[in-house]
Amino acid sequence: MNAPNQERAPAATLAYRSYVLTVLVIVYAFNFIDRQIVGILAIPIKADLKLSDAQLGMMGGLAFALFYTLLGIPIARLADRVSRIRIMSIALAVWSLMTAVCGTTMSFGQLFLARLGVGVGEAGGVAPAYSVICDYFPPKERARALSVYSFGIPIGSAVGIVAGAFLTRLASWRLAFIVVGIAGVLLTPLLAFGVREPPRGGFDPSASAARGGAPTLWQVCLTLGRKRSFWGLSVGASFSSMMGYGLFFWLPSLLHRSLGLSLVEASLAFGSLLLVGGLTGIWLGGFAADRYGQQHRSRYALYPAVAFIATVPFYFVGVLSTNVWMFLAVSLVPTALGLAWLGPVLAAVQQLVPSNMRATASALFLFINNLIGIGLGSYLLGLLSDALRVIVGAESLRYAILAGTVFYFLAAALFIYASRHLDAEWQD
Repeated sequence: MNAPNQERAPAATLAYRSYVLTVLVIVYAFNFIDRQIVGILAIPIKADLKLSDAQLGMMGGLAFALFYTLLGIPIARLADRVSRIRIMSIALAVWSLMTAVCGTTMSFGQLFLARLGVGVGEAGGVAPAYSVICDYFPPKERARALSVYSFGIPIGSAVGIVAGAFLTRLASWRLAFIVVGIAGVLLTPLLAFGVREPPRGGFDPSASAARGGAPTLWQVCLTLGRKRSFWGLSVGASFSSMMGYGLFFWLPSLLHRSLGLSLVEASLAFGSLLLVGGLTGIWLGGFAADRYGQQHRSRYALYPAVAFIATVPFYFVGVLSTNVWMFLAVSLVPTALGLAWLGPVLAAVQQLVPSNMRATASALFLFINNLIGIGLGSYLLGLLSDALRVIVGAESLRYAILAGTVFYFLAAALFIYASRHLDAEWQD
């Protein structure tokens, strides 16, 4: 069994694999720059287009999530058959162009449609990347590799928020969309011509399964449908993402409204929080899973469950604080804990199916996670903030965020459920 795997393993040096991972992180960072820049631009967009918090939440969540989730599965099916690098390159060009188009819109309806276009492009950016990384890194390194890839989330979010604020102060929120969109288009050749498509399944004992070609969507659904750990991880991740994406979108507004920071000050504060806390938490989650989960696969779900529960008291102290430095110091901890799940859970999902099902399995996971997480997170917090305004006035966003922490408890419960089945359902 081992010899064929050695022959099929990607002929890539550590230096080249590191280069590939670096390029993928940069692309993923642009994915999140274009996705999360709306969080900081929500302040001037709301004033310019005269939107409610619910409309802002819909534009930042549902507008993006609708086509992002729906198109992710057919694009992933294609990625299980043809070049994943080519698909990701086209996706990068499309979502970047549509981000630039956002800067030309003049109404809520136009901006909503442009954000739909961003979602169409980004639908082809993530699931194929998970599959590519698994074909460049062996199983014992995958949680860390996927954690490093996930660095694109805090890096892209922080850069998008800070760049958006500075560009808005220098000119307008419209210029911010146009500049980051054009930058993404210019990045496309680096991915398209600088990264080789790896052979599929080279590091996996089940690699022979890929030789018959990609299975049907129905076969992938049947394989995953029987695995209770997949459902626990997918729905659990979606609950955590409701809170996570909601926080990404609304915390800059909280810093502005409740703590009195200017647009630029809020962007620097939140960007620093994401960068330091996010990178730390994501790396520690992947390291812990690879280090301590090899003998007990259940830990790939248990560690994130514990982290989610631990976030809640810190958020209560931080969000209720009236001092910005207290808020930032306390919020570093739950920011790290809330993102620690990425490496372990993404690695676990990859190990629930053969190598020739990974892109589709990832897309199904992202479909469940993002349709609920992105689609509802920012919208529900905005809707709750509007509803609480008649009771607590200008502080409504604080209490809407605190109410949202219940999603972390639901996520923890589902991850604990998944942990009971991971050892039996894991495919080495």
